[in-house]
Amino acid sequence: MIFDALPEFQKDLKSLLKKYSTLESDLAVVKQVLHFNPDERPPFSFRIDNLGIETCIIKVRKIACKALKGRGVNSGFRLIYAYFPEEQKICFIELYHKSEQEQENRQRIVDHFV
Repeated sequence: MIFDALPEFQKDLKSLLKKYSTLESDLAVVKQVLHFNPDERPPFSFRIDNLGIETCIIKVRKIACKALKGRGVNSGFRLIYAYFPEEQKICFIELYHKSEQEQENRQRIVDHFV
């Protein structure tokens, strides 16, 4: 599996790392899971529909963050990525905490994957 990220994702990550120091290693665990199970897996992840694009966009709702002790996978982080099964490639689009942002940036998705 090939992992890539949009420049906007890198900015999201850099900003969040200032507040949640373990997020990079937490994301490495997510990558290990996605390497073997990149498709949607309700209730942990699901496909985002109604975007008007063919690319498979998946939202992960359950990401464990060690910096948020005692909350585990219910920490509130959301990860949005594009999955390209033919190429065995995942492109990270967005990472955010649900208390700081209500939902994914659909415009960012459409701008990059139309």
